[in-house]
This record gives sequence, C-alpha cells and structure tokens, in this order.
Amino acid sequence: MIARLRGTVIEKSLSYAVIDVNGIGFGCGISSNTSAALPAPGSPEEAMLYTYLQVREDSLMLFGFATQEERDAFELLIAVSGVGPKLALAVLSTFNAQELARVIAQSDEKRMSSVPGVGKKTASRLLLELKDKFKGIAVPFAGETASIPSVSDTVQHDAEAALLSMGFSPQECEIALAGYNGADDASAMLKFALKRLGSL
Repeated sequence: MIARLRGTVIEKSLSYAVIDVNGIGFGCGISSNTSAALPAPGSPEEAMLYTYLQVREDSLMLFGFATQEERDAFELLIAVSGVGPKLALAVLSTFNAQELARVIAQSDEKRMSSVPGVGKKTASRLLLELKDKFKGIAVPFAGETASIPSVSDTVQHDAEAALLSMGFSPQECEIALAGYNGADDASAMLKFALKRLGSL
C-alpha cells in the first residue's frame, strides 16, 4: 500500500497533481484545498501527501491529501453508500476536515447541500451515517455550535464575476468559492477564492 508521497510537484490543477518521487511521477486525485496547499509546479520546495490507493478490478487510483485528517475524512465519506471518490473530493473541496466535522456535528443540511453534486437526499444520508463516525476527526471543532456567517447573493455574484473576468472557468469559480464562511464582503471572498486557486 502507498501511504505517503514526498517529492516535487510537476503538475497540478484543482483536482489532480503529479508528484515526482525520485524520478517517478505519481498521479493523484486531490481536493482543491490540498491543491492550494501544494507548492507551484516546478518549485524546488518539497511536497508531501498522505495517500489512499483504491484498487478495482480494472484500475488502480491514487488519491492525495495535505493532512491525515483529510485522508481520514475521505475514507469515511467513500464508505457511505452511493458516495464515490469524485463526490468525496467535492465535499473536501468545499470544506476542510475541521469544517466538515462541524457541519456534521451540527447536522447542517443546508451547508452540506451546498456541495456541488450533493442534493438534499444525499446530504441527509451523509449527515446521518457520519454523525458518530466523524467524532474522532478534528475533535476540537466537532462540538462547536457557533453560528456560521452567511454571504449575500450580491457578494457571491460580485466575487464570481471578478474571478470570471480573470479568466477562470465557471467550474473553477464554483469550487473556489464553495465553503467560504467569512465576512459578507466581496473582497474577502475573492481573496479566499484566489488563495485556493493560487499558483495553479
């Protein structure tokens, strides 16, 4: 089993990265949060990913994560009926492990439904099945009950329009803006999105 990779980044996007480990390029499916944490391609800075290898009859698929908590969250997500790696990465692109633990602890169906590809029915099933299993991840955050700031449609629209004007695709904008829970301010939201999209 491949549990961890350490090397240099030779390619990355919001959902995929190639890590050069002693001359061998390992391709990994990743979340946008992990993508933002990785050095830019070609940088001499060393990167490290915790990995999960999915073995199927006709393929081997490797997934990489910036933290052990994110990998643990991924494994719990794909254990839910009907949730595959693609949807699990969409969830982890919207929330980091700590945020996800909080959403689950609060049974926040509205925020869970904000994940691209997750409808109300799937959101309810995820919250129900992960309620007890997720308690060991990001423990300091799991019991928080503080309210989460909401962002107005106008601020969301302005931030998205700014990203589109910079040449990002609608899909990149959706992923980069998802999960923002800061101030109701377009500049702050844009800064959050650009940090996720940075150095791609």
